[in-house]
Amino acid sequence: MPSRSPKRPSSSKKRKPTLAPAFVKERLISIYGPIEWRPRMIAIDELIFTVLTQNTSDLNAERAYDSLRKVLPTWGQVIEAETEQVADAIRQGGLANQKSIRIQNILVEILKRLGHFELEFLADRPLEEAREWFTSLPGVGPKTAAVVMSFSLKMPAFPIDTHIHRVSKRLGLIDEKTTADQAHPIMEEMIPENDRYDMHVLLITHGRQICKARIAQCVRCPLVKECPASTQG
Repeated sequence: MPSRSPKRPSSSKKRKPTLAPAFVKERLISIYGPIEWRPRMIAIDELIFTVLTQNTSDLNAERAYDSLRKVLPTWGQVIEAETEQVADAIRQGGLANQKSIRIQNILVEILKRLGHFELEFLADRPLEEAREWFTSLPGVGPKTAAVVMSFSLKMPAFPIDTHIHRVSKRLGLIDEKTTADQAHPIMEEMIPENDRYDMHVLLITHGRQICKARIAQCVRCPLVKECPASTQG
């Protein structure tokens, strides 16, 4: 049976073939250099920080996180505090009322399950088991789970943020209609385990520096000749 032809763009320009992840990695390394994994925070800290990054900039999330740790230095204190106090502490991160409830609910659930906040044991679990553990926490979705697994536990999860989602669609790695949540398993299946962290960092860097949302700077892109979405081909 013949395979289905990919859906063509609305313009008259013929769409170029989808790029192989290994090729994309090689080209992006040529301008951004090789990637080295470095843990940012312990897992529980990364988890709460990632919640704070939702629907805001990294800078605002960092300010909110630093404020929270200054006002309430331990996660036990965050649980015991009035929700309004938590919200006031994270106000700079936006959506403080919703996030304060979410953070307290997450911490309470972890404490109920474990009696402590040390999540490093999950690094020894199979990837899907660890993912299910995280996403069963209140308000924790696939992106948040993947960030903690990748950046704190050195597990081969592949987080999809807005930059990676946009760049992956432009490069033809995922279909135009694929949502960010749908993209997680697709990208993980497509990219070898040992390449996932590198590809995450490379794609997010590319999305921030060259393949920008409003106006992609295709003339500077090392993939300009092969990219299906290129305006320079």
